[in-house]
Amino acid sequence: MNTVKQGAIELVLCDMDGTLLMPDHSISPRNFAAVKALQAIGVHFTLATGRPPRGMRDQVKQLGIELPTAAFNGGVLVSADGSYLQSHRLPYEAVRKTLEVLAHHSEVEVWVFADDEWLLRDPHGPMVAQEQNSLGYAPRVVLDFEQYGQRVDKIVATCRNVSLLAELEHQLQRAFNDQALASRSQAHYLDVTAPRANKGDALVTLANLLGVPLERTMVIGDGGNDPAMFHRAGLSVAMGQASQEVRQQAMQVTSSNLEDGVAQAIERYVLKR
Repeated sequence: MNTVKQGAIELVLCDMDGTLLMPDHSISPRNFAAVKALQAIGVHFTLATGRPPRGMRDQVKQLGIELPTAAFNGGVLVSADGSYLQSHRLPYEAVRKTLEVLAHHSEVEVWVFADDEWLLRDPHGPMVAQEQNSLGYAPRVVLDFEQYGQRVDKIVATCRNVSLLAELEHQLQRAFNDQALASRSQAHYLDVTAPRANKGDALVTLANLLGVPLERTMVIGDGGNDPAMFHRAGLSVAMGQASQEVRQQAMQVTSSNLEDGVAQAIERYVLKR
């Protein structure tokens, strides 16, 4: 772990699934209280997630967040009224290449997010019910994704075979040649996004909008899409249940999301200072 390099924290950017949220997608009372305590003393708090904008509205409302949020790993910045401030879509060639690679693996479910819709071909896939429960809305079934190829915000490959997804992650990273990014937001989810759709660039943009120096920012996360913001923040905190690879890229490690790790980090590094 690196040495903490920030002064007083003015902005906290937090991941959602596996970080702020419990496994049932709820916000624990302690995490909720910690966020409200930040807001009460004037510290900015907002979210950066792999979810689509529609999949974070309930939590934004619950927490009373009035700042822009980062969806699709930073591919879309969304204002409090739901309008898009910034959007980075996948290049068509990257969309085509991704779908071509994934088509060779029948056990992998492929989801495409475009036009504010969650698109898929098989509504009975083993991971669909879980995702619908998480996002809070149903997918749209399509025969193919071709008509959406120029308007894709994110592609997700998901299956129970974690080793296969890790292999596909490396395969796509090699194939893209800077056209796109492939990273696992969770063990069973492989996200493909535009090159600038990353939480590090999102942090920089949000900090600039709020007039906060990067050295006065804190970020918290647990997945393979979070080190991008770890490397830009004044203070980076990994969740206790994150993989060793992710934890090693953060300056500090807190407890797991089952143990209110977000609240512990906020209390220790912001409120007590």
